Amino acid sequence: MAKTLPKTDVVTVGVGWTGGIIAAECAKAGLKVIGLERGGDKRNSEDFSMVHDELRYAIRYDLMQDVSKETITFRNKGDQRALPMRQLGSFLLGEGVGGSGVHWNGHTFRFLPYDFEIKTKTIEKYGKNKIKKDYQIQDWGITYDELEPYYDKFEKTCGLSGEPNPLGGKRSSDYPTPPMKKTVITRKFREAAKEMGLHPFSLPSANLSEDYTNPDGEKINACQYCAFCERFGCEYGAKSSPNVTVIPTAKKTGNFELRTHANVVEIIHKNGKATGVKYIDTLKGEEYIQPADVVVLTSYVMNNNKLLLVSNLGQPYNPETGKGVIGKNYCYQMVPGTTGFFEKERFNSYMGAGSLGEVVDDFNGDNFDHSDLDFIHGGALVVSQAGYRPIGNNPVPAGTPLWGKEFKQKSIKYYTRTISASYEGASMPYRYNYLDLDPSYKDIYGVPLLRMTYNFTDQDRNLYDYLGKQSDKVMKEMGADTIQSQGKLADYDIVPYQTTHNTGGVIIGDDPSISAVNNYSQMWDADNVFVVGASSFAHNSGYNPTGTVGALAYRAAEGIIQYSKKGGQLA
Repeated sequence: MAKTLPKTDVVTVGVGWTGGIIAAECAKAGLKVIGLERGGDKRNSEDFSMVHDELRYAIRYDLMQDVSKETITFRNKGDQRALPMRQLGSFLLGEGVGGSGVHWNGHTFRFLPYDFEIKTKTIEKYGKNKIKKDYQIQDWGITYDELEPYYDKFEKTCGLSGEPNPLGGKRSSDYPTPPMKKTVITRKFREAAKEMGLHPFSLPSANLSEDYTNPDGEKINACQYCAFCERFGCEYGAKSSPNVTVIPTAKKTGNFELRTHANVVEIIHKNGKATGVKYIDTLKGEEYIQPADVVVLTSYVMNNNKLLLVSNLGQPYNPETGKGVIGKNYCYQMVPGTTGFFEKERFNSYMGAGSLGEVVDDFNGDNFDHSDLDFIHGGALVVSQAGYRPIGNNPVPAGTPLWGKEFKQKSIKYYTRTISASYEGASMPYRYNYLDLDPSYKDIYGVPLLRMTYNFTDQDRNLYDYLGKQSDKVMKEMGADTIQSQGKLADYDIVPYQTTHNTGGVIIGDDPSISAVNNYSQMWDADNVFVVGASSFAHNSGYNPTGTVGALAYRAAEGIIQYSKKGGQLA
């Protein structure tokens, strides 16, 4: 029988970026916060001393979720049987204190103003017929201008290095630290883009260009350009993560308690209010109930959805009727791009940082005319120098044998003679792409697995083809002797890695019939439950989601503090 613990003001389910921000802000305001994290806590700079073990971290995923205990099932369409993902592939789910914020690359964009009012702006410019049947495009119930102060706060917490996007929304202040270094590769892209009349800018980076102390007094060090960012923790404390920013801030208040190895299996609720959560201590095997005035779901997209569904909180989405909201509008991304092979030039491509790069936004959002195009939105084109690590990077021209003498020769030759330009193509919500509970499979604790039904759509394929042609042009302008495109977009597959930019399922809006949370991330169906993260995105943009996740988390924290004083649905 579960043991009931003393009540707290706020409990968070997950302690990554969102859980850390909620904890820090609420604890600073005097609220007592308990953070429940199902992973461990060996995630600080000293724990990553000499972390450059590519096999352990980049190939065997030491910092990621153990899919033998918890995974998802997947199918392309509703008449197929979904099967469990037995190894991490298309995306990499984090686990442990800091979550994915420990092993991310650090790309930190703001979404475009167009994103937040996408339905309204698309219809105003192109008419209702631009939005095709079964695409569930909807506004977010908040504008860029309303969210901008929270973007600014997150960027100052992280100490982001960058320069303003010439095609982005207005900013209230500059980035806290200057852009990262320019390299031969990034200069080549920047110069080519300018020659083509495009508008390049430095990739907004959470790998800091210089030492920085944030407004809460937390120090972040300057990047060493070691090339071990994505899938690795930072041994220098130079990559902004929850572990070096918001979590220490929360702990210093004396109002925050972190509990690790605490796997939440249910939100307990009655008469439209949550009363707490049930969790399992995974080391002891014991069950606990943690009562709380406010329950905040701050885990990854998949777990936020799963917990609401298994707890029967909110109406599950039904793709046949279009009714319900939990699991609705699951979106991903596609990654078109071009690799250039250079015969006479060599680059120090083995050096770099997760967010060392240049960006072109001319093909993103509605920054270009879509009148004669059979899709909406676009993607940010990025040339980054994250560093070619020897196991995971082996660029060779198409047609090269996959083994033998020629393979070895070309592997050695082109290791320092390639540049890749790629997009994160936006993903629009489609009626038959959704999340629900699997009727057959359960996790190690007997809880049903989350089931993903997802495939690329005509919108995705048309956008993919268009963006690929644009990156081909840029790579030719950069002087590549041979260019190699990604080809056509096939059906979505769960196996090859693409991005960890999953979104949706608990979407934001101003209409309870088509959204799950309001613009404070507060549930319509239970006003003391807040669901924070990319699960609230009504669609996915042409960027990494973290900047927008951070901004929404700061707004949610403000809402929780307001709710703790007054209660009720927030305006």
